[in-house]
Amino acid sequence: MYRYDAFDAEMLQDRTAEFTDQVRRRVAGDMTEDQFKPLRLMNGLYMQLHAYMLRVAIPYGTLSGAQLRRLGHVARTWDRGFGHFTTRTNIQLNWIKLKDAPAILESMAEVGLHAIQTSGNCIRNITADPYAGANAEEVDDPRVWVEAMRQWSTFHPEFSYLPRKFKIAIGAAPNDRTAARIYDIGMKMRRARDGKLGFEVMVGGGLGRTPYLGPTIREFLPAEHLLSYMTAIMRVYNRHGRRDNIHKARIKILVASLGAEEFARQVETEWEALDKAAIDVPEAEIARIRASFASPAFKTLPAINDAVEALKAASRPFAQFVKHNVLAHKVPGYVIVNVSLKAPGEVPGDCTSDQMDAIADLAERYGFDETRVHFDQNLILPHVALEDLPAVYEGLRAIGLATPNIGLTSDIIACPGLDYCALANARAIPVAQEIATRFADMEVAEDIGELRIKISGCINACGHHHVGHIGILGVDKKGEEFYQVSLGGSGLEDARLGDIIGPAIAGPKVTDAIEALINTYKKERTTGERFVDTYRRVGLAPFKAAVYAEAH
Repeated sequence: MYRYDAFDAEMLQDRTAEFTDQVRRRVAGDMTEDQFKPLRLMNGLYMQLHAYMLRVAIPYGTLSGAQLRRLGHVARTWDRGFGHFTTRTNIQLNWIKLKDAPAILESMAEVGLHAIQTSGNCIRNITADPYAGANAEEVDDPRVWVEAMRQWSTFHPEFSYLPRKFKIAIGAAPNDRTAARIYDIGMKMRRARDGKLGFEVMVGGGLGRTPYLGPTIREFLPAEHLLSYMTAIMRVYNRHGRRDNIHKARIKILVASLGAEEFARQVETEWEALDKAAIDVPEAEIARIRASFASPAFKTLPAINDAVEALKAASRPFAQFVKHNVLAHKVPGYVIVNVSLKAPGEVPGDCTSDQMDAIADLAERYGFDETRVHFDQNLILPHVALEDLPAVYEGLRAIGLATPNIGLTSDIIACPGLDYCALANARAIPVAQEIATRFADMEVAEDIGELRIKISGCINACGHHHVGHIGILGVDKKGEEFYQVSLGGSGLEDARLGDIIGPAIAGPKVTDAIEALINTYKKERTTGERFVDTYRRVGLAPFKAAVYAEAH
């Protein structure tokens, strides 16, 4: 994994010192909250319902054992002993005291962690395929290019004050594992027929109040021109993006208003006029970055391990864990282990300090000192020797993180909702907990199969409800919590926005409504058909009828 150099370390020290002085002035009353707000946001510090929340950047979702352990230490020392992993592969600490923020940033900077550009109208933390470097399908390691973009975008003088926040994701496999089309810019790496490496460029995606899937504006951009083309996109956005209306300021609104073809034309015109050689990353620098992401020293191992097979036969829980949480690795004899943070009844995405410490230990001992964060709010050990899988499983089981439910009904995405967020209209966490508990039985869950439920506590859609197989949006009706349900969405290679089924449902009836939807799916499905496939085949009518018959 990439290790920050001396320049990065000095930058973090300088930024921490600067913010320490700003906090001192605020606490002393030398600055008003209005004056302080843009400064704290530049350092990832939000004011939530009950306390300050610190959002920590995790570039391309990758953490060393030391970094994960330091996050556990920060949560234990200055928070309430847990952190919340988000759909942007960041971690949020929800109970921060302002006076402690400088010490937290200083502690994190010691291991290369920070909260820079996790807020504000700038290019935010850039995400990548969570299985990058471990799966056999990718045409290149996207983390190399994300790191180049991280260095380019951090404190970029031209793009630090955009019309609105800006989010980017890069994947490199045929199957989209980044939700590329719901980002301001989504990129999929591919190779041309002559073997040349490049990107499909999608611009103008985003959820929230006005959801859009980003259209492709360039089918193939040669990889060496990534930063110059990014510069052209950002300049067109900076020039035309709305600054007079926060609800119309995102690039998705600009692309929709101009039309994808006209937006692409303006980007191409801007790009052609640029001095590309002055902007694009030199080949030697890409090679330097790439060396940081070289594969670990994998051993030559058999593709099948007799001890693992014997344990699968003897232990149904272990067999279920292997079936649902373990994926093939590009190197025979190794596997990718998904760590579910969605045990039924727990808060989706939450991880305690003790659990972080234990996962860091497992990563250092069995996973080449690397842990990943998935945008589904789970964690990943990307490089585990098959022979070590039983030990990893036992380690996870001991800390309550061996739930074999990846991709199943209880593997629910949920934002913090009204329990924490000042913007929320309704709670998301209790709804997720109740649904997950209802469908916790593994036989029931396996019979249902893949089902992506996503819950947001408000229209800002931090829970990605628009692209859930079942999406749930909290709304307020005269002080009561109701929930709007949508069906058929996806943020992946079959990207589609969900269809709203009808009037919002009262909070106490939501789980029964979800059960009615699932029962309808069971009646209508054909062999091997997922929930989302059945819905798209048969349409809304039978699902809607079942929900409102149940609701009334």
